[in-house]
Amino acid sequence: MTSRILIVEDDPAQRRILEELVKRFGFDSIAADGGIKGLEVLNGPNGGSIELVILDLMMPGMDGLEFIEKMQGIRGDLPVIVQTAQGSIETVIKAMRAGADDFVVKPVSPERLKISIQNLLKVNALTEEVKRLNKKVGGSLSFSDLIASSPAMANVLRLGRRGAQSNIPILIEGESGVGKEMIARAIQGESDRAGRPFVAVNCGAIPENLVESILFGHEKGSFTGATSKHNGKFQEADGGTLFLDEVAELPLDMQVKLLRAIQEGEIDPVGSRKPVKVNIRLISATNRNMIEMVKAGQFREDLYYRLNVYPMMVPPLRDRKDDIPALVEHFITRLSAEEGRKVRGIAPNAIPMLQAYSWPGNVRQLENTIFRAIVLCESDVLEIQDFPQIASLVEGYEIIVPPAFPVARKPALPAGPAMTGGSQPVARSAGNQVSDGMALGIPAVTDGGHIRKLEEVEADMIRLALNRYRGQMSEVARKLGIGRSTLYRKMRDLGLDEATG
Repeated sequence: MTSRILIVEDDPAQRRILEELVKRFGFDSIAADGGIKGLEVLNGPNGGSIELVILDLMMPGMDGLEFIEKMQGIRGDLPVIVQTAQGSIETVIKAMRAGADDFVVKPVSPERLKISIQNLLKVNALTEEVKRLNKKVGGSLSFSDLIASSPAMANVLRLGRRGAQSNIPILIEGESGVGKEMIARAIQGESDRAGRPFVAVNCGAIPENLVESILFGHEKGSFTGATSKHNGKFQEADGGTLFLDEVAELPLDMQVKLLRAIQEGEIDPVGSRKPVKVNIRLISATNRNMIEMVKAGQFREDLYYRLNVYPMMVPPLRDRKDDIPALVEHFITRLSAEEGRKVRGIAPNAIPMLQAYSWPGNVRQLENTIFRAIVLCESDVLEIQDFPQIASLVEGYEIIVPPAFPVARKPALPAGPAMTGGSQPVARSAGNQVSDGMALGIPAVTDGGHIRKLEEVEADMIRLALNRYRGQMSEVARKLGIGRSTLYRKMRDLGLDEATG
């Protein structure tokens, strides 16, 4: 998703220059010829899409300082870059104290402005990520914090908000990796239990002999190894929400005890002489067809209808592809910060490729794919080449390898030792043919006996490596002992990038 920048500048020439620079940097822009018009934009329908403001300090009518002051009541979260002429440092200091984040001196340096925009957008994105994580940890995550603006998610958000207003048991269905736990957290965050414990349990990951103890707890000495009293997940969630993920994986004998806990609002810890009252909000999730499991006798019918009072179905990622650009930006921001990488975004031509893929692993697979691309990326933007596995599976996005060409060499020599003396030297290697019939050896001399140019030999070597490692650019660069950015530069300088399209 391209960031949108508001330019507030009264000078038409300066305004056009800034618009062109912002466009060249890869961002969208909205221009206003003064502070009053700038505030109208922020208050208008496009105001919510603005992510940064470039502001001239000296303007007639409403100057930059007054604009910043009034902006705080509309979008106080927006980063602001102020422009100033030489000799107005005192004004800059006042602007920074008023809430500006950076300044540039007229005439503006394109590189200086680009770095300032990128840094402020990244800091702002990280700030939003920290807020989202704090809400998640604090149990106050809401549906407005979720990246779910596609039409396919509209019904999920509507049902989730309605269900949050009561204590009704909810069953969230959907494929693995669609984000069922995030939906459950948003339900709690918009309910009257916000800020209270949210306890998530993956029922499929608990050993069968420990299910009862982990869910309901146990008393000291109740079985071998029970050296102390343990409160189960139900007691940990008392007053809050218990989220049972993959609830269909529970053994049948535990399903009976879960049914009683839901009906009576009390549990029986292992070894306890009396039941314990609990007050929980129960949300369950599954990626299985539970109706078929009930018919096959694998899940209790009475428990199913207790859990499935308020069903919700989360669509797979392939049905909500409009969310992919925002999800990609979200993962890039978070993962690049966690890995300490300077990746600021993704190339526009890579987004259609990601949207064309079916994503059988859903959002979780997308997150892992972005993680891998960030680790492999050697520039500040993710390119199609950073997603070789996805490109190989999407029609029209294969990574094309420049075809190797037959290298200059002597006619076939008779078997035996290499010719010496008057013969011209020919480069050889053990097994001088590859599977496609192209020569593996690269000659150092021409047919006329002259030393070949270094750049020609280098071009042959790069072609050979590209062919041998099937266009896996990271592997090619690693085998050649150079960085991937250096490889791309050499390919461009040698004219090899034309062969890749």
